[in-house]
Amino acid sequence: MKETGRHAKHQFDELDRELISLLRKDARAPLAKLADILMVSRGTVQNRLDRLLDSGALLGFTIRVREDYDENTIRAVMLIEVVGKSTTQVIKRLRGMPELTKLHTTNGAWDLVAEVQTSSLAEFDRILREVRMIDGVLNSETSLLLSSV
Repeated sequence: MKETGRHAKHQFDELDRELISLLRKDARAPLAKLADILMVSRGTVQNRLDRLLDSGALLGFTIRVREDYDENTIRAVMLIEVVGKSTTQVIKRLRGMPELTKLHTTNGAWDLVAEVQTSSLAEFDRILREVRMIDGVLNSETSLLLSSV
């Protein structure tokens, strides 16, 4: 039985990969421009977009802001060590903190890596305390991101 809709398994071809690559650079590019670059019809681009969206391969379209756009934003990477089998509970608590913009599981000495963004050092200090107070967090190490090079 062939799967359809959001759960269909999509097989990417070279055109799909090129289209996704172009959208990563400019998610607002007009269909006509994408079609010209890819040397296909506007209808082909629309059909591919519809199929990528329907399959769940594309989740939507958004803008990306340079990370150093707001020079007053405090940015950091926090490495988190979790006790025993409490990772799931810790992740649930961390996901509820909007200042943690990304959360990753990892291997090695640390169990989780969180990307942190706050508007002030006082807020940053509060977030560090809150993370360290979560049941199941054994240890953490945080590095401020000073500049992007």
